[in-house]
Amino acid sequence: MLEVRGVSKNFGGVKAVNNASFSVEDRQIHGLIGPNGAGKTTMINLISGLLSVSNGEIEVDGQPIHTLAAETRAKMGVGRTFQNLRLFHNLSVRRNIEVAEIQVKKQVNIDAGLVEDAIDRFGLRGALDQSPGSLPYGQMRRLEIVRALALRPKVLMLDEPAAGMNPEETDALFENLTWLRQRHPCSIILIEHDLKFIMSACDMLTVMNMGSVLASGLPREVTKNKEVIDAYLGQSQQTPQEEN
Repeated sequence: MLEVRGVSKNFGGVKAVNNASFSVEDRQIHGLIGPNGAGKTTMINLISGLLSVSNGEIEVDGQPIHTLAAETRAKMGVGRTFQNLRLFHNLSVRRNIEVAEIQVKKQVNIDAGLVEDAIDRFGLRGALDQSPGSLPYGQMRRLEIVRALALRPKVLMLDEPAAGMNPEETDALFENLTWLRQRHPCSIILIEHDLKFIMSACDMLTVMNMGSVLASGLPREVTKNKEVIDAYLGQSQQTPQEEN
C-alpha cells in the first residue's frame, strides 16, 4: 500500500532523512520507531506532502505521490495526525471532522457510515458541538484521529497518538486501532515511544536512526537486532533469555 524508495531530505548541509526505504502492506499496522531526532516525523511530513523530498520516490497503492501537493495526497487517501495537536479551535468538534470529510464527499462508493461509527467508538458523540479546546487532552487526540479518518484514508499516519495519555486511555487507543483496522481497509503507520504499546499493536517495525533506516521486520526480530539495541532500545530491553 505504501512504498518509500531511497527517500532523502536535506536542510542545507543537514540530511534529516538519508536514502530511506521501507514498505507497508495493505491493512498492516506498521510501527516507525527510533530515538528523538531520528527522522520519523520528517518522514511522515515527506509522505503527507508537508515537506518535499530532496531525492527518492513515494508510492501509495501503486501511484507515485512524491511530486503532488499535500491536499492532493490527502484526497488520494493519505491521512495523518500531528505530534503537536493541530485542531481548528475556532470550529466545533463536528466542523473539525466535516472539514476533512467534505474533501472526499464526491467519491464513488464512499463509506457514509464510517465517520458516525468512529465518532461513537472514539467517544466524541457528546462533544460534537463543543470547541476542541474545551476537551480533555486525550479526547483532543482522539478527535485528530477521527478527523484524519474522515478522509477515508488508504494510509493513516499517527504521530505519537498516545503521547500524554494515561494507561487507561492508551489501552482504549489500542482497542480502537484494532477496531479501525477491522472497520476500514487502511494501512496504519504508528510513531510511538511506548514500546509496550508498539509491540502489542504493530505487525511490522521500521527503526530509524540519524535519518537512515536501521532495520525493518517483525517486532520480535527487530528488537533483538544488536544495532537497534545499541542505538535505541538499550541493554535494559533485552529479554530474560538473552540476559541469561
